[in-house]
Amino acid sequence: MNIIETKIKDLLIFEPRVFGDDRGWFMESFNQANFEKELTERGLDVPKFVQDNHSFSQKGVLRGLHYQLNPHAQGKLVRVVQGRAWDVAVDIRENSPTFGEWVGVELTGDNHKQFWIPAGFAHGFLALEDNTQFLYKTTNYYSKDCERSIVWNDPEIGIDWPIAKDLKLLLTDKDSDAPNLFKAKKF
Repeated sequence: MNIIETKIKDLLIFEPRVFGDDRGWFMESFNQANFEKELTERGLDVPKFVQDNHSFSQKGVLRGLHYQLNPHAQGKLVRVVQGRAWDVAVDIRENSPTFGEWVGVELTGDNHKQFWIPAGFAHGFLALEDNTQFLYKTTNYYSKDCERSIVWNDPEIGIDWPIAKDLKLLLTDKDSDAPNLFKAKKF
C-alpha cells in the first residue's frame, strides 16, 4: 500500500495495491493492522470504526461540508467504488495551525484511493459522474443533535471545486444555506 501525505499532516491518502489480470482485479480494501501501523508511525491517533455508510449520487450532487460535534465527532475513511468524486476535508480545529485550510483529492472507482479524514475536519464531495457510489467507515455513530454544516463555497476557505460551466449543481437546502466557517459552531 502506498501512503500519500498531504499538506495537513493528519489527512492521508491510501493507495491499495491492486492485482489485475484478464479476469478482473483484486485488492485488500481495508486491513486494521496496516491502517494502525501507518497512523502510529506518523504519530496520529488510531481510531476504532463503528459504522459503514454508502451513498449514491448523480453528476453534480454536492454534499457537505458536514461534521459532527463532540461527543459524536466522526473520523471517516472514504472511497469511491463506482464513478468519480472530488472529495474535500477542511480543518475546523480552532487551535490548529492549519485551521480553515483544505485538502482535496479525486476518488474514483478506477484509482481505488482512500482518504483518511479524522475527527475535527468538515467533509464534503462533488460527484463528477452519474451513478457515483461512495463508501465510508466512521469512528462514531451518526447523531442528528451533533450534526453541523459549513457552506460549501465559503470564500474564507476557498475550496477549488472542479465545477464545469455546464454542470448543474444539486444541493440540499441544508447545504446551500449552511453558515460560513466563522459563524459555524467550531470543533
